[in-house]
Amino acid sequence: MKRQSFGAVMALWVAASGVFASGSASADQPAAEPLPPAGVLAIGGDMTEIVYALDQGHRLLARDSTSTWPEAARALPDVGYMRALSPEAVLSVGPSLILSAEGAGPPETLDVLRAADIDFVEVTGGFDGAAIAAKIRTIGDALGVPGKADTLAQEVTTALAAAKARADANPDPRKRVLFVLSAAGGKLTVGGAETGADAVIRLAGGVNAAEGFDGYKQLSDEAAAVAAPDVILMMERGGDHGTTADVLFSLPALAITPAADTRTLIKIDGLKLLGFGPRTAEAVTELNTLLYGG
Repeated sequence: MKRQSFGAVMALWVAASGVFASGSASADQPAAEPLPPAGVLAIGGDMTEIVYALDQGHRLLARDSTSTWPEAARALPDVGYMRALSPEAVLSVGPSLILSAEGAGPPETLDVLRAADIDFVEVTGGFDGAAIAAKIRTIGDALGVPGKADTLAQEVTTALAAAKARADANPDPRKRVLFVLSAAGGKLTVGGAETGADAVIRLAGGVNAAEGFDGYKQLSDEAAAVAAPDVILMMERGGDHGTTADVLFSLPALAITPAADTRTLIKIDGLKLLGFGPRTAEAVTELNTLLYGG
């Protein structure tokens, strides 16, 4: 966790110290605790989701465009896409605390925000139960609700461990799953190792068919055929923005794959699938059920 606004922290310390230094304070009068920040801006869908899961959604004054769940978040002002933020848009909502997911940007915008007189907390990400728990506790500390955060972190890690145990019990052979981030222009951008897609596929008992590289990369038609996925996994996109099975399996890259033979396309809400937040266990169970049956 990275915090800014040293002056604000010192001001709170001095104010708290004054309670004890004052000769007029009675011996049995409890010291007043500093009030936690009320005007919170969450940058990153997982940040917003965790704030609501901690019952602190009433303190949010804005969010970024990836923060689409829960439904109540959609009513908040939108400061833009988390990787293309402008200082003006962020500062215009007047936050006293910014909770930022790792990877937000661009860097020059973050530099401006860190220099402002605002508490700025950058929350480290990760793709396992320990990383989710750490995110929850970091956010809980920033919001002044560490007890709630500890309870939620334990609930989430327990649920994820149970979902993984169920997935591990599935018999071989394991399904080969290809996560397709985009099929724009007929070219597949897929998720390799060291990605959220890779992690959730493995947690759900599958094998990532995109082997031999890290990150999200474009896959050639030949490489897609060699990958031989049994299942194509994509994020569910609302409205008319999603790629249909007819379109997907007509692409040369996928037309001769086992997935095309069975027309097996799985779509799951993107934030739930890749957010690695409170609903990750639900996503793992859903994917496992769709891969191997209930």
